[in-house]
Amino acid sequence: MKRPLRLRLALRDLAVGFAFAAMAMSGQLPVWVLGVFIGALVLALCDVRLVARFSRLSALGLLIAAVLLGLQLTAGAMNAVVAACAFASLIAAQRMLSTPDAAAEGQTHLTGLLMVAGGAALSGDMTYALCLIAFGVLASLALALGVVEAAVPDGEPVPVRAVLRPLSVGVMFAVAGAVAFFVLFPRLNWAMVGPRSAPGFGAVSSAGYSNTVRLGGAGSIKGNPRVVLRATLTPDPGREALDAYWVGRTYDTFDGMEWTNVVGAQQTERQITLRPASDTLLHQRIELLPAYGARTLIALETPSRLGNAMAHTPTGTRNSPVQLQGGGEVRFTVTAPSYTYEAYSLPPDAKKGMSDGLVQVERDQLLALPEHLDARVAQLAAQVLQGEKEPLAAARKLATFLQRDYGYTLEQAGTPEDPLAEFLFVRKAGHCEHFATALTLMLRTQGIGARLATGFYGGARMDGGYLVRAGDAHAWTHVLVPGRGFVTVDATPPSNRTSQGSVLLEKVLALYEAVESRWRNSVVDYSFRDQFELASALVRPPRRAPGAPAN
Repeated sequence: MKRPLRLRLALRDLAVGFAFAAMAMSGQLPVWVLGVFIGALVLALCDVRLVARFSRLSALGLLIAAVLLGLQLTAGAMNAVVAACAFASLIAAQRMLSTPDAAAEGQTHLTGLLMVAGGAALSGDMTYALCLIAFGVLASLALALGVVEAAVPDGEPVPVRAVLRPLSVGVMFAVAGAVAFFVLFPRLNWAMVGPRSAPGFGAVSSAGYSNTVRLGGAGSIKGNPRVVLRATLTPDPGREALDAYWVGRTYDTFDGMEWTNVVGAQQTERQITLRPASDTLLHQRIELLPAYGARTLIALETPSRLGNAMAHTPTGTRNSPVQLQGGGEVRFTVTAPSYTYEAYSLPPDAKKGMSDGLVQVERDQLLALPEHLDARVAQLAAQVLQGEKEPLAAARKLATFLQRDYGYTLEQAGTPEDPLAEFLFVRKAGHCEHFATALTLMLRTQGIGARLATGFYGGARMDGGYLVRAGDAHAWTHVLVPGRGFVTVDATPPSNRTSQGSVLLEKVLALYEAVESRWRNSVVDYSFRDQFELASALVRPPRRAPGAPAN
C-alpha cells in the first residue's frame, strides 16, 4: 500500500475518532461501546484491518449488539438517541477495520457525520466544538487526498506536499462557510433536541451533602476549584464578587462529634414554600453542574420558595418534584448528574417582624448541649460576653473574638475525642466547621438559640451571572433573634470563607467557564429568534447624531 493511501486512511480514521469523541464526552455511552470503538481505532491506525479477514463474524457481532441495544431501549434503560449513537459507533468501528475500498470509505465518512450529529444531541459542552472542527478538517483533507490520488496515474507518486497547502486553504474556506451556514440557515434551538447533559469542566462529584456534619478531619474540599453551580440573579447585584450565603440545610443536634437533624421528609410538591413571600423577592435561576454531586437545592439566604425543577438525566430531561426534608433541606426526587431550577429568597430587610414558625420542641433543640460538653466552653463564652444577653449582639461579640484569637487551617491531625475542646483550648486553629460549631455551642451555653447552617459562600461574576465553586463550601451559624427569625453570623475569618484553592487554577477554570458560557449562549442555544435579531441589526439604519440634518 503506497504512502498517500496510508496517510489518507489515517486522516479518515482520526476524523472518525474525533466524531466519536464528540459523543463520548457526554458520558452517556455504555462502557463496552467505548472499549470496542477505542480498540478498533487503535487497530485501524496501525493498519490492521481485521474485518477484511472476519467479515461474517463482524456482521454477527453487529447483529448481537443491535439486539442488546434494542433490549435496553425497550426496557427503558437507554434513551433512543444514546442507543442510535452507540450503534453508529459500532458501525464506524466495523467499517474502519474493513478492506479500504470505495464503499467502505463512503460508509465510514457517513457514520462519522452521524456521530457528530449524535454528539450535538448528547452534549452542549464547548469541547464538542473542538471535536467538530477536528472532524471537519481531517475528513475534508482525507476526502480531498482521495480525489487527488484518483487523478494520479498508476505507478506515479502522489504529490502530497504540493497539494496539502491549497487543500488547507480550501478547508479554511469550508470551515468559514460552515460558520456562515450555521448563522444564516433557519433553525430551532438545538437545546430542544435530545437528552441534555450539563457538562462542567472536568466535572467530578465533590460537593455533595450528607445527613450529618462530622467535626474534625482535613477540609480538603476548600481547595477544590470545580464550578458546582451557575446562577442568574434578578435583580442583578452587578458586583464582581457576592458577599452572600447559599444555604442548603441546617443542623440542630450535636452529640460532641457530629451534627444531625432527625426530622424526616414532610412533603413532596412541584414547588416548596418555606416561609411567607414578600413583594421584593430575589429571583434565582440556578443550574447545578455534575461537579456538585448531590440532590439538595441551594438558594440565597433566606429562601422562600424553590421549585420548577428539571433533572437532566442520561435518558433525557424531565420534571423533578422536590421534597422538603429536615433542617429546611429541599431535595430533588429524581437522581441526575445535573439540574436546573428556580428559587426565590427574601431580602435581608424583609425578615423584620417575621415569626420564626418554630414549635416548642424545635425551640428546645436550639438550646440542646452535648451530654459531655467541656465545662470550659460555657466559662469562655461568659468571659467573652461579659453579661451581654441580646442574641445578635452576643453572637457578633463571640464571632469577633473567634476571628481575632483563633487561626484558620485546613490541616487536622488525627481524630480527637472532643474536637470542639481541641479547637478552643489546644490547637486554637481549625476550618469553618470548627468556627461555626464553637459559636453555636457557646451561644447555647448562654441560653441563646442557635443552629449550624451549611452551603456555600460567595460567587464570582461571569457573563452576567455568578459561579460558585466546590471550594466555596462553607458552614456558619444561624442565631434565633426575636422578631427577626434566624440571622446569619459567621465566625470564620472573612478571608477564609471562599475557596482556598490555587488562584491560578481558579482563573484558568473561570476563563474556561466564561468561554463555555459564551459558546452555550451563541451556539447551543442559538435559534431563529437570534437570527431574526441579527438580521434586524444588520438592516436597521444608523442613528443620526443629535442636531445632524436629515437627508
